Amino acid sequence: MNARVLKSKLANRLKRKKRVRSKISGSAELPRVSIFRSNRYLTVQAIDDNAGVTLVGMNSKSINQKANKAGAEALAAEFAAKLKEKGIDAIVFDRNGYQYHGVIAAFGDALRANEIKF
Repeated sequence: MNARVLKSKLANRLKRKKRVRSKISGSAELPRVSIFRSNRYLTVQAIDDNAGVTLVGMNSKSINQKANKAGAEALAAEFAAKLKEKGIDAIVFDRNGYQYHGVIAAFGDALRANEIKF
């Protein structure tokens, strides 16, 4: 891909991110779970937007996983366990402008499989 295509893809993702983010917000009882996908790793955090704090944060590097579907499922299982330790069983899922397919969908489905509602 050339630079123009990459710039266009990033601009489209940022537009989707702003549109979705304007409609959702997290709280201490129902935190916003934001996911970031790079070429190597996934980073996920549960955020209380009212207080402006991160309640739980993890990345796939800490559990020796990559940014693929298997890594997303493993990260979701660990993340769900940490959420349950904090007493959180329901979230608002912020896909951060990414389309809901592939790695992002695998992460979401694995969260649901680990009894986290959204």
